Amino acid sequence: MASHRTVFNHVGLCVADRERSRRFYEGLLGFEFWWELEPPDDGTDQLLQLAKPVGLRATYLVRDGLVLELLDYAKREVHTGPERVMDQVGLTHLSLSVSDLAAGLTMVDRFGGSVVEATVSEQSAMIRDPDGQLIELLADSWLAVLPPRP
Repeated sequence: MASHRTVFNHVGLCVADRERSRRFYEGLLGFEFWWELEPPDDGTDQLLQLAKPVGLRATYLVRDGLVLELLDYAKREVHTGPERVMDQVGLTHLSLSVSDLAAGLTMVDRFGGSVVEATVSEQSAMIRDPDGQLIELLADSWLAVLPPRP
C-alpha cells in the first residue's frame, strides 16, 4: 500500500433538520460552516443506494481539521433506527475536548441536544445531538495525558 495514497475526507451524519443540526454543531461545539452541495439525483442514487427521488443536501462543517457532513434530503423522509449504544457495531460516537465541561453541559439543552446524565463526571460526559448521535465531551485535562500523535 505504500504507493496507494489515502486522505481522510469527512464523516457523514444523516440529520432530520439541517438548520437545527447546524445550530447545535456550530453554536455548541464550535464547528464552522465550510460549504454546501446539492448533487443531482443521477449518480447520487447509485452511490447512496437510495431510490430516486433523492434530493440530497450536504452541508460541510469543519472543526480542528475534522470535516462533518450533514446529510439531509429534500425529496424523501429520513427515519430513525434504534438508539445508538456503545457496543453496537459501527460508529459509536464523536469525541471533543472542551475547556469547561460543566459550563458546556449547561448549554446542551439550549442547542437542542441532551445530556446523558448517568455518564457525567468531572472529566467526561456523553451528550446526544438533536437526532440522538452520541458525542463524548472530555475535559481539557485529557489532552495532557495523550501521547504525541504520529
